[in-house]
Amino acid sequence: MVSHDFARQMEGYGLTTANILYGLPDHPNLLQTFIWQQYDLAPKFPVLRKFLDFWEREIEGRLHSVTVAHSGLIKPAEFRTVNGVMTLH
Repeated sequence: MVSHDFARQMEGYGLTTANILYGLPDHPNLLQTFIWQQYDLAPKFPVLRKFLDFWEREIEGRLHSVTVAHSGLIKPAEFRTVNGVMTLH
């Protein structure tokens, strides 16, 4: 059975990491950091956008900035089928 994460990568998802800086609710001039990591689709990042929409609706700490890094871990050129079996290069 293929793992869910591997299947997502085959659909074009890549590992996305967001460094989120936000102001503390009681001290908005002090910034705190939160690291978020999920598989997402570049360049629109629908999974990250959904999370940030949730943050703005439900979490008191106001967003200051978001820095995003994204990498497709498996690319089509890195695997092939040999006698019906998928192999990685």
